[in-house]
Amino acid sequence: QVQLVESGGGMVQPGGSLKLSCSVSGDISGVLSTDWYRLNLRKERELVARIYTGGRTMYADSVSGRFTVSRDSEKNMVYLQMDRLRPEDSNTYYCKANYLDGTGAYDYWGQGTQVTVAS
Repeated sequence: QVQLVESGGGMVQPGGSLKLSCSVSGDISGVLSTDWYRLNLRKERELVARIYTGGRTMYADSVSGRFTVSRDSEKNMVYLQMDRLRPEDSNTYYCKANYLDGTGAYDYWGQGTQVTVAS
């Protein structure tokens, strides 16, 4: 199993920045990639950013050029640097590990961290 704990959420003014952190622990050898998700208008979790173990990244169009996902393998941490924040970025952000082992593929989620962008 894999455990994830997010931190770094808070309130920031439009145009400001926040950096979210995701601590990953447990059987991390099976983690293929780590994602950041948030809720859409239908209250469904949608992908914001992904980083693969090889370092390749991908972003949702709505955050591309403003958000940067990174990782520190030695510390087992994944980060989401959020710049030029907009009110519509206000949301709960979740970290997810995409895990694969001999028994199958599994998703592990953190509990979420709240981001509020307001004047």
